[in-house]
Amino acid sequence: MSIELCNAKTHLLDCGEKLIASKGFVGVGLAEILLTAGVPKGSFYHYFSSKERFGEALLVRYLDQYLCQLDALLKADGTPARARLMRYWAGWNYMACGISAEEGGAKCLIVKLSAEVADISETMRLTLRDGTDRVVQRLAQCLEEARQDGSVPSALSAQPTALTLYELWLGASLLAKLHRDGSPFENAARSTEWLLGPPMN
Repeated sequence: MSIELCNAKTHLLDCGEKLIASKGFVGVGLAEILLTAGVPKGSFYHYFSSKERFGEALLVRYLDQYLCQLDALLKADGTPARARLMRYWAGWNYMACGISAEEGGAKCLIVKLSAEVADISETMRLTLRDGTDRVVQRLAQCLEEARQDGSVPSALSAQPTALTLYELWLGASLLAKLHRDGSPFENAARSTEWLLGPPMN
């Protein structure tokens, strides 16, 4: 595929992501995506057979980027693994689930689309499910490192704790939308510290 074709496909995904992050998947029509991107309908269908396939490709790209940033955030850097994990959670309040915000505020597509697309697109549901499973696996690995370095109790079970924490913070992000403030994240942070227990060193 030529550089021009790659750039055109990336441009469509960039424009679509911004629109969908703001309005949701159902709230954005194909015509609006095309108008914003400044491309004809034929160009869209050159890359994507349907809006659903476009949404799937958008989510695959988003999740890959998210996981790369998560890996960078959680990688060993000389600090206790617990501190790295808490640094990730702290980002949910200010940078939309740990993903760097652009001017005007980015929104986490995992939070934005999970409930919306689960009932309308099986392929998008599975993409999000598999992506969030990979997030939880990375959190579990970090918790296992925290057990080893003594920043959480050695009796803590990494996998179920990782899942519980991710579910806690997803719920907090939804409540934050309703309250329009950061109090749910503050409550989630306190609950996280309680669930992790006292450091062993």
